[in-house]
Amino acid sequence: MSTRPEDERPRAPWHPVPLAELCVLVAIILLVAGVIVGLGSDRGRLLLVTGMALGSLGGLDTAVREHWAGYASHHAVLAGVPAVATAAVLYFARAPWVAVVLAGVVVFAAALFPLRRAWRRASN
Repeated sequence: MSTRPEDERPRAPWHPVPLAELCVLVAIILLVAGVIVGLGSDRGRLLLVTGMALGSLGGLDTAVREHWAGYASHHAVLAGVPAVATAAVLYFARAPWVAVVLAGVVVFAAALFPLRRAWRRASN
């Protein structure tokens, strides 16, 4: 049984270090730097992609902790992670667009329902 009040967010294992917040801060800095450097250059695009990835990881950390603790349901966000990864792999493998989209939808649906059940178990 948890010792935290029901309305308090679950703490990260590395609490009190604000790691997710620091990831988001660095991501914002990288995104701004990418825009300043320029979208037309390889360095600017690298800064933007790295900023988006780091910001996504910061948000994903919070979504995972809250979902598995039963605090808030983030099953759609979490199901999107393997769906986007699958679509990205197929895209870079130069699969037809129909296959990319269909595989993303199938993986999303396959992950959505088990994640929803896991949250219901954790929230009870």
